[in-house]
Amino acid sequence: MNGTINIVLADDHVLVRNGIKAMLESDSDIRVVGEAGSGAEALEVARQLHPDILVLDIRMPGMTGLEAAAKLPEVAPDTKAVILSMHDSEEYVLQALDAGAYGYLLKDTDKNEFIRALKQISAGNKYFSGSVSNVLANRLLNVKPSKSATTMPRDPYHLTRREKEILRLVIDGKQNKQIADVLGKSVRTIETHRFNIMKKLGVNNAIDMVNKVVKENLI
Repeated sequence: MNGTINIVLADDHVLVRNGIKAMLESDSDIRVVGEAGSGAEALEVARQLHPDILVLDIRMPGMTGLEAAAKLPEVAPDTKAVILSMHDSEEYVLQALDAGAYGYLLKDTDKNEFIRALKQISAGNKYFSGSVSNVLANRLLNVKPSKSATTMPRDPYHLTRREKEILRLVIDGKQNKQIADVLGKSVRTIETHRFNIMKKLGVNNAIDMVNKVVKENLI
């Protein structure tokens, strides 16, 4: 990542905005350049400032954060929308994806994860925090292959048998420690395998990894 990440915060509670602003600006790479109290105001500020990221509270008076995220490409096509919410329900998460959001963060996300998420999103990656990732993984498991899908999985990425075992466990929602216990390996070994898997698949996070594996019927 190069340069400062410019952020606009949209939340109808001033105290919440102030708290998030103070938290984010404790990192020298992040600057809050604008604020808004509604979805419509957020779009106008984004149109004027063209920030790198627009952080939107999911519920605001008038136009919601989800509605604003969907309209954002019309006014600031290079700005990435991030939804901030108290809810990790599948309905909201999937609506955020449909709206084109690059991230979905819970309001109890800690400072380090929040900042890490914004930096990943600024670099062009998507980020979904905590239990939100499990919601997406479970959703992907329920995706039925199209009728034209081949019966035998194709693997142009040359995944090893061990890597495919780990992928199956990741899709089942298991964390690195649980995978290590199942396979009788160290956590560091599992982390290395996951890094290699993501490198082969050309992805940067677990959600994109699972999404690619399921969509391309790799295992």
